Amino acid sequence: MVRAWAYAVLAVLTANAALGYDSVKCNSGSKCPKDLPCCSQYGECGVGAYCLGGCDPLSSNTLDSCVPAPTCKSADYKLTNLDGITDKSKYLGDASKSNWVVDGTPLAYQNQVLLTMAPKTVGTVMASSHYVWYGKISATMKTSRGAGVVSAFILLSDVKDEIDYEFVGVDLQTAQTNYYFQGITNYHNGQNITVPSDTFSDYHTYTIDWTPDSITWSVDGKVGRVKKKSETWNSTANRFDYPQTPARIQLSIWPGGLASNLAGTIAWAGGLIDWDGQDIKANGYYYASVSDVNVQCYDPPSNVSKPGSNSYIYKDSSGLESAVEISDKSTVLKSLLGTGVNMSADFPTVSGSAHATEIANIPGLNGAGPAGPGYQPGGAPDSPAKSANPTAFNQGGSGSQNGATKPEGERILKGSLFAGLVAVVGMMIL
Repeated sequence: MVRAWAYAVLAVLTANAALGYDSVKCNSGSKCPKDLPCCSQYGECGVGAYCLGGCDPLSSNTLDSCVPAPTCKSADYKLTNLDGITDKSKYLGDASKSNWVVDGTPLAYQNQVLLTMAPKTVGTVMASSHYVWYGKISATMKTSRGAGVVSAFILLSDVKDEIDYEFVGVDLQTAQTNYYFQGITNYHNGQNITVPSDTFSDYHTYTIDWTPDSITWSVDGKVGRVKKKSETWNSTANRFDYPQTPARIQLSIWPGGLASNLAGTIAWAGGLIDWDGQDIKANGYYYASVSDVNVQCYDPPSNVSKPGSNSYIYKDSSGLESAVEISDKSTVLKSLLGTGVNMSADFPTVSGSAHATEIANIPGLNGAGPAGPGYQPGGAPDSPAKSANPTAFNQGGSGSQNGATKPEGERILKGSLFAGLVAVVGMMIL
């Protein structure tokens, strides 16, 4: 997953350029300013949604700039419709009202949720509202297919600890597994698991069993890989390079084979995307299907600081397990102008209802999730697998884009124009 970071940044830059402003970048060596204190999952500063899921406390203005993260909740999420799935522009951090927060266009179809990727979009990513700090998580899903089309099921923490399943659309017999510590690229961490049957045509259950001591990847109940924490010791840094901080569950489809991506990423993804491919012609988009996500929370580490039970916060900038505290602090903003240090900030009102702001408060859409440049030798298929007979549905007729997301630049621009008009009306009233 780290391989697509460059594309993530490029997508956001393109959207921002269309709007005529420069975004403020952030990383651990260049923290966000006080007026835009929160560093989003994609390395840009803002308020509101920037401060919610994916907000990086190590790159934000202060550790408490990010809103506290909702603690783990054991549940079996039957994804038969879009109930409990909220667009990121409407989510304020209340995990009791939303199970999932989405970028892009999910669709309900025959008791499953489709994660879609139409032409000129970067796909869809659906993230859990509750975090997991060790647990057993299973996703029952069908992957996408096609050259350059990638689907994923991952755990991702706010400091970029990561545990992955990734699926390349030209190899429908393989689940690629990987893990990362604080986003540090290591292309030797990957390992493939052979899946019993076609990953696009058939549902399979992919499981991540994550404990303080090991990670186990299983497919349909059969263990495919185990990584022990003891095997990740970094003697130079004097630490274990092991995922160890609270993480969100993310399911996504994204364009690894986009022409603007690095050559290594395109090669790994199976080549350039055909935006006139079989699924595009039939439905107007590529898609992955998810029917169920089961979460079993494990107890937090025995030595954790636990003055509460509602939220996870970071006490220091090490980004290690020992830096995390379980608190009773609220996870809910008053509005998308809020931050972790000003949870009650609200929009000024015009005629009692309309809201307007020029402050960056909703990060740019990116269906890839966190990612970075580079080629991963352990993750590249030797050759395309033979696909089983296609079982794609037809929804809306050949060539239809019924339900497909609009090009992101257009969607953001329309929203910004509306906000600008509201601001002008407000000034006229004054």
